[in-house]
Amino acid sequence: MQENAQNENTQTENVVTFEELGLKSELLKSIKFAGFTAPSPIQAQAIPVVISGKDMVGQAHTGTGKTAAFSLPALHNMKLDGSVELLVITPTRELATQVSDEIFKYGRNLGVKTVTVYGGSSYKRQLDLIGRGASVVVATPGRMLDILKRNMLNEFAPSIVVLDEADEMLDMGFLDDINEIFSYLPSNRQTLLFSATMPAPIKTLASKILQEPEFISITKGETTNADIEQLYYVIDEHERDDAIIRIMDAETTAKSVVFCRTKSEVDRLSNVLSNAGYLANGLHGDMEQRQRENVIKGFKTNSVKVLVATDVAARGIHVNNISHVFNYHIPFDPESYVHRIGRTGRAGTKGKAITLLTPLEFKELQRIKQKVGTSMAHAFVPSKNDLKSTSIENMVQTIENQSIYDEAHRVLDRLKEDIDEETIMYKLISMILDKQDIKGPSNIGIPAEKLDAILARHANRDPKNSRSRGRRGGGYRGDRNNSKNSDRNRPRSNNPKNRSSRSSGGYRGNRD
Repeated sequence: MQENAQNENTQTENVVTFEELGLKSELLKSIKFAGFTAPSPIQAQAIPVVISGKDMVGQAHTGTGKTAAFSLPALHNMKLDGSVELLVITPTRELATQVSDEIFKYGRNLGVKTVTVYGGSSYKRQLDLIGRGASVVVATPGRMLDILKRNMLNEFAPSIVVLDEADEMLDMGFLDDINEIFSYLPSNRQTLLFSATMPAPIKTLASKILQEPEFISITKGETTNADIEQLYYVIDEHERDDAIIRIMDAETTAKSVVFCRTKSEVDRLSNVLSNAGYLANGLHGDMEQRQRENVIKGFKTNSVKVLVATDVAARGIHVNNISHVFNYHIPFDPESYVHRIGRTGRAGTKGKAITLLTPLEFKELQRIKQKVGTSMAHAFVPSKNDLKSTSIENMVQTIENQSIYDEAHRVLDRLKEDIDEETIMYKLISMILDKQDIKGPSNIGIPAEKLDAILARHANRDPKNSRSRGRRGGGYRGDRNNSKNSDRNRPRSNNPKNRSSRSSGGYRGNRD
């Protein structure tokens, strides 16, 4: 692949607003309605390239505004002649739905219709919706390939094709499907590829499907978002459940995602957190489609506040108001760490990423810190006394801010018939304290003096012994690639019917 690489730290100095990028007035209205004030770095660099008609590779992490980076200039260039002009291929049905929704919002003032195509829904309905004049199709690889192989679309020749989250499609085993899809598409097209990382197979794919692309990268190695505070807590293996509950109790979590390694762990931990009083639900690849959709809908509408998920299941779920990401186990590789914590600190908001690890996992921690170039601070799990002190301060602030209802006077007058006012206050405060039960042992995690000794021994170990022990970090048992325990390594059927049944489709636009 020929890469006209731009410097990673290059900023488009003369471009500070969307107006200066030359977008149509209808798009500018949509941008203003969406609340965007200035283009993100990937948008500022990508939009002029896409408008010019060149092929492009865009490397940027989750939460950087990639959808707008390709959809705004694509919409700008559309003829809107009633044919499908833009095809976007995404790895998951959840991401397909989100991308379709975003493109519809950006293009509503242009009268753009979008159709979401994924398995589990009637082919006839999806094809009918496309035939009603859709300008944009957003599809998952399996269903798109089935439609193309069966020749179900007449004169399907999109002029712009986008591969979104290409590295995730590689991880999920879709690379062969992608190559086959492009064999059905016209050669005189503009092709855009977006990926957070650029492993060798993605570079090979890019060299095959793109022609003299511009290469834009706003990443520096695997650097994480500066708006994300990153902490790690050192615990013993048996303390994971108590530790995550205690930390959640101590944090002000608006909405959070907890990442687990296996599906069985997702099911167990979501039950543990629910029993601890949290609005938690699990998400993994073995769940039925309707279950998955209900969980995601609940997470977006706040009936679910804690989403417990595997890496693969959580892909494509991009919600801007996630305050915390928890790594129940430290991820196996730096790229997974970056993807996970990128769910928080989005759209200019602050976020917090918290990782639990045991002393045996320190080598994994160091590897992530070195590869990602990130700053991760060590913290101690709050004790019961710490949490009580914090709870008292929060309770004082809550009482000070509490509005007084008319009924309160009547209740107080009734109580004063039998009890003096000071005793009444003590009793009411005690009632509140009774409801703030702090579960778990008094102290969780490895204390400072013991941790120092462990780190010293760890540093003085023979490298070979340290390396062999480190592989078992965190007490994790079993083959990491066991298909029974891993979404990512689940074997995929070669039967198109089975492959396409993973998902279903949707439509955005003016329905007749």
